[in-house]
Amino acid sequence: MATKNTGSVFQKDNGYWGYRFVVKIDGKRIERKCSFDEHGNKFRTKKEAAAARAAAIVNLRIEKTERPKIVRRKVKEVFDEFCAEGRKDRAYMTIRKQDSIWENHLRDRFGDRYVDEISCAEVVDYLSELYYVDNLAFRYVESFLKMFYLIFGQAYSRNYLDVDTYNKLCVNKNTKIHMPKLKTEDDTDIVAFSKEELERLDEYFKGTNAETAYLLGRYCGLRINEAFGLKWDHVDLDEGTITIDRQMQYQDSLIKLVGPKTINSKRTIILCDVLKEHLRQKKKQRDEDEKTYKAVRVQKRRLIDDVDGKKIYSTELVNCLPNGTIQTVNSFKYPSREIKSKLGINFKYHFLRHTFGTMMAEMNTPTHLLCNQMGHGNIHVTQRYYIAISKSGIDILRHNLNSL
Repeated sequence: MATKNTGSVFQKDNGYWGYRFVVKIDGKRIERKCSFDEHGNKFRTKKEAAAARAAAIVNLRIEKTERPKIVRRKVKEVFDEFCAEGRKDRAYMTIRKQDSIWENHLRDRFGDRYVDEISCAEVVDYLSELYYVDNLAFRYVESFLKMFYLIFGQAYSRNYLDVDTYNKLCVNKNTKIHMPKLKTEDDTDIVAFSKEELERLDEYFKGTNAETAYLLGRYCGLRINEAFGLKWDHVDLDEGTITIDRQMQYQDSLIKLVGPKTINSKRTIILCDVLKEHLRQKKKQRDEDEKTYKAVRVQKRRLIDDVDGKKIYSTELVNCLPNGTIQTVNSFKYPSREIKSKLGINFKYHFLRHTFGTMMAEMNTPTHLLCNQMGHGNIHVTQRYYIAISKSGIDILRHNLNSL
């Protein structure tokens, strides 16, 4: 049996990787191109794509020469098998999200269907229904797409789908399942506050219990879970840095400190003078509070699980009230409602992160430095902030146009 293969590993515009190859088996030319693994995950590195390519060629030769009999399974059976065997390495919140999508949406619609009878068109129509008819957010609908890739990948790996059906669903560019076209009003995810809005927000939060968390988002671009998971022993006022290596999450109704969102989220952030002075004063006040409220702090503080499994007191967190009461991500629910009603500003904590990234980009911060400070795993994500249009950016553009 003569075989021949050519091909390459390539990087896409979004920074992720893919592979292609052409194999000739028994005189028949077979071409493949793929950007996802069997679970629907994108290849983050060239090494991952190259390894997947090599495995795909081997698997293709085996399938074409020793094609095993396909076993039919229902979607529910495939998902149950994945839950039992295939996601031991998944993060807690990822599992919760998968379970939520399955229980609330996919189970009733597709659970009793055989996985090999579901067509690409049916899946695309369903995603379009979610996005255009049910008006679910584009990013949320993307989670459904990932679930389908996961289910089909699991089915293929267990021999519940033949290679041709799997390729039609998940590999071939012209046929594979995909997201519906983006609505015009959803063409950007970056929302940045204007200079005037920031001045009003600065005034609103000044002296409040939420001020420190606000400033961490304002001047560091922290995610809200990172801000509330920050410990005092991760604040170095001499060097002017904070270390981010954990975040606060609710798990099974309990507050815990867990690992960061991604491996790149572990980072050391440089503090500006305004925030460094604020933290210096807050630490000084904390030392005084430990004496003034000593008895009540012992009563109010609570034990929480740290990322290493050990227990720590809430008083070790930067965002903690003087009497020892823990502050959580829920601490911003009331300010968000009040800011919208009283100031007319649509406030979400994550918009502070968008604003930080946009402002740093406008000040020509080198992309690789901003990527590090934001904790992005892909520099192409950071580059979005350099093309986002903000009010100050428009003012700069107008000034430059008038100078032509």
